[in-house]
Amino acid sequence: METYLQFVVLGLGLGAVYIGLANGLLLVYRSTGIINFAQGATAMWGAYVFAQLGDDGTLVLPIGSVRFPEPPPIWVALLIGLLSAVALGLITHYLVFRPVRDAPALAQVVVSVALMLTVQALVVIRFGPNNIPVEALIPPGSVELFGTRLSSSELVMAAIMVTTSVLIWAYFGFTRLGAATRAAAANPRGAVLLGFSPDRLAAIATVLAAVVATLGVLLGSSLTGLNPLNYTLLVVPALAVLLVARMESVGVIAVAALVLGAFQSLVNLFTGKQWWPEWAASGLDQVVPFVVVIVILLVFGSRLPSRGSLQTIRLPDVSVPRFRPVPAVVLLVAVGVALALSSSTYRFGLTYSIILMLLALSYVVITGYLGQISLAQTAFAGAAGFTLSKLTTDWAMPMPLAVFLGALVAALLGMLVALPAFRIRGAQLAIVTIAAALAIERFVFNNYSLTPASGNPIANPTLFGLNLGIREGSDIARLPFSLLVLAVAALVVWAFIRLASGDTGRTFLAVRANERAAASVGIDVRRTKLLGFGLSAFIAGLAGCLIGYSAGQLSAESFTVFVGLQVLAVAYLGGITSFSGAALAGVLGPLGILYVVLHEVLELGDYYALISGIALIVTAILNPVGMAGEARRMADRVRDRRRPPDRTPEVRARSADDTKEAVGQP
Repeated sequence: METYLQFVVLGLGLGAVYIGLANGLLLVYRSTGIINFAQGATAMWGAYVFAQLGDDGTLVLPIGSVRFPEPPPIWVALLIGLLSAVALGLITHYLVFRPVRDAPALAQVVVSVALMLTVQALVVIRFGPNNIPVEALIPPGSVELFGTRLSSSELVMAAIMVTTSVLIWAYFGFTRLGAATRAAAANPRGAVLLGFSPDRLAAIATVLAAVVATLGVLLGSSLTGLNPLNYTLLVVPALAVLLVARMESVGVIAVAALVLGAFQSLVNLFTGKQWWPEWAASGLDQVVPFVVVIVILLVFGSRLPSRGSLQTIRLPDVSVPRFRPVPAVVLLVAVGVALALSSSTYRFGLTYSIILMLLALSYVVITGYLGQISLAQTAFAGAAGFTLSKLTTDWAMPMPLAVFLGALVAALLGMLVALPAFRIRGAQLAIVTIAAALAIERFVFNNYSLTPASGNPIANPTLFGLNLGIREGSDIARLPFSLLVLAVAALVVWAFIRLASGDTGRTFLAVRANERAAASVGIDVRRTKLLGFGLSAFIAGLAGCLIGYSAGQLSAESFTVFVGLQVLAVAYLGGITSFSGAALAGVLGPLGILYVVLHEVLELGDYYALISGIALIVTAILNPVGMAGEARRMADRVRDRRRPPDRTPEVRARSADDTKEAVGQP
């Protein structure tokens, strides 16, 4: 019993971090309506500033630094760290969130994801990728409770963060600014008539969110150290806590956060027991937030705030694609010639760009055509890749069949994740899918009983006795493998065009435009969503198999949540509703040809994530349809000017009525 009580108290330290992050999420959501997926990343910046000041007296800025003669006192370092959080909160509001406050849910999700990638990349560049120690704000000690000696640090941390929850509750309930913030969230025009600026109220709330979340990370990191990966992804359990509180109650946030932290600590205790099954000994604590998210959204999804506003999500326009044989052949020949003439390094970049194009195409299907925001596509790709490893090494299964079965496993997993989409969509579905992706990554990909730490080898692909493997000797990208990838991509794109231009594509667009209108004309919305998730996951699975063949063996690093978010970022940047957008995303994606050029020619490969994150933020704010979508719009304007007046315009799916016409319904 003593051991259990000790682990419960240890979990309160993690729960204190969750309180800070969840309260930050609540403050931003109440004031702007945006779910800030970057809350963990932005909160750790101030903690890193504090840690570096305490280490060598250096005040690290985004650009440049200030060196003090000696490390300042701890209270001075704390004040500077919190002031840096205030500055980052103001920048976040005025430069990132304010421009997209009235944007579609997809644009809001993407811009917060882009902010997360940007800050995380900046932290890695400025402070390094390794774990660093943090000076404790609370002196170590112990107390005796129920006859057991317990650490007092975690208890004090929990008390401090519960106190911040009380202050936030008092701010919303007993101050004019807090009451005005709640009123402005419900009726911005009414707040303006009463003399309040909704924009200024949102800025105050965002700054408070940054300070509270940073304080939580500062307290927690004194126990665990700072790591740019772990603290960025702590936003997932914080989102679970926010949903338990139904995105409203500060008191429930405090209780749920402490309970979740204590429960995860107990799970870690149980997994170390001899009687615990080995296959479930790794990453199970990360499954808990996913289960919480699923249960809350399935049980209370219809009663969560703002759900009604997510029923119809305005997305960039869609042009129904057409298959044009001559341009397609010319493009294939041009790419094939480029692959043949390139050196091994650039051929690898081109080949990987084609693979990333397939992964981005899965986002086009699920988000661009069906309107569902999925952040789990790389998890589906990883499931296919690890299945391919087992099939090719353990069962010696030939390439076409092994790839098909691997992609089929991904499709089944995608359909399983699609079940919550029957009741929710928009930002809430994004929460489900990112929680699912993190759970799959930690519980499956990082589970050494399922995926050994040494990696998962994959046998070289062969076809009719021909070796199509990627490597041979010093050649890191053989031409036969590149041509194989090109052939698979061509086949998938052709199938996508047939699907998008047929009845299935029109059905997807009808569901995207308005689910109720689609159901009223006889479309089975649930079956359509299952089909969309399955098809997109199948395409992602094909990409995952090709990634496996390109690496020779797989590890969890090949399919992290961050890889998926980066691909989503460049897919949205390229244009989330078209093949041309997916192609552009392949060029811009991580390890693609642009990354290779930046690394080889300009030596800027380490800055790729930062550059792409900033570019995505700017694009999402200035051009919500993406670069390819804007180019298509410009081309449409030019064509419309040249079109004779009596010529009927091409049908485009821009509203529910247009979509009904596209599917041939009255």
